[in-house]
Amino acid sequence: MHQEKIAEVIQEVKKVVVGQDKMVNRLLIGLFTNGHILLEGVPGLAKTLTVNTLAKVLHLDFNRIQFTPDLLPSDLIGTMIYNQQTANFEVKKGPIFANVILADEVNRSPAKVQSALLEAMQEKQVTIGEHTYQLDRPFLVLATQNPVDQEGTYPLPEAQVDRFMMKVHIDYPSKSDEMEVMRRMSNMQYSSEVRPILSKQDIFEIRNQINAVNMAEPLEHYIIELVFATRFPQQYGLRDEAKYIMFGVSPRASINLNLASKAVAYMDGRDYVLPEDIKEIAEDVLNHRILLNYEAEADNVSTRSLVKTLLEKVPINKSVTLK
Repeated sequence: MHQEKIAEVIQEVKKVVVGQDKMVNRLLIGLFTNGHILLEGVPGLAKTLTVNTLAKVLHLDFNRIQFTPDLLPSDLIGTMIYNQQTANFEVKKGPIFANVILADEVNRSPAKVQSALLEAMQEKQVTIGEHTYQLDRPFLVLATQNPVDQEGTYPLPEAQVDRFMMKVHIDYPSKSDEMEVMRRMSNMQYSSEVRPILSKQDIFEIRNQINAVNMAEPLEHYIIELVFATRFPQQYGLRDEAKYIMFGVSPRASINLNLASKAVAYMDGRDYVLPEDIKEIAEDVLNHRILLNYEAEADNVSTRSLVKTLLEKVPINKSVTLK
């Protein structure tokens, strides 16, 4: 078991990043379960710093890609260039060839670039010219979205957002945390050096151990209930919520909720899942997969509040008929 090393990783990241424990936890869950993460928060909340620091502590190759309206797919995956000396075309690989990719402000680039990124996320490979290249393992994409200043952005389509295992909302730090951030960053002699803790082999071993975490059948049924409650809310007594939901979550939700719950249990030192593990991670797994209608927007109803209601009203012990 690698729980002690994971605790060391978190402590090492805390040397640089203050007060973003949830973000670090979710990034590790994504890494350990082979899932990509979408981070949403206003500027200045240490999203880039956290990802960069985590990559160093995990001894992984890291590339940051700033998405802009004039970015091309070739800027992301690479292209063929002509070598005049050899009179041949050679492949120049793009920044996507790394273990950890930070896609900064992913909603600032056009659909073709977003599509190229999401294809790499799904297939773990890219095609340049006539050749297909496998991406290095582990491969993790951490994309950020800025919820403010939406002018000139290209919001990710719901079907593409579904490719992300979790969408994590990053909140402002507390007063004490912001005080610590201010003191650290206003000290011009402050050093943000960290030491590597986990190796790639450790990450693969952790994945195997998470895969062996046991989930009792009633909890598997509970995940199915939560998923179906987003699709058929009236059958679960959610009449008020039903008028706001246009589409429920996809099957990726049940898969990722299962995986993420196992990772939560593992990181808590257990080889079995509790109902609390599912409830802890449910909002991040489900919130970006529920598609709301205009009435929800008019009534200021969010997917996060709907997920909270689901967790309160959908019982764990209800019998489910699988068809």
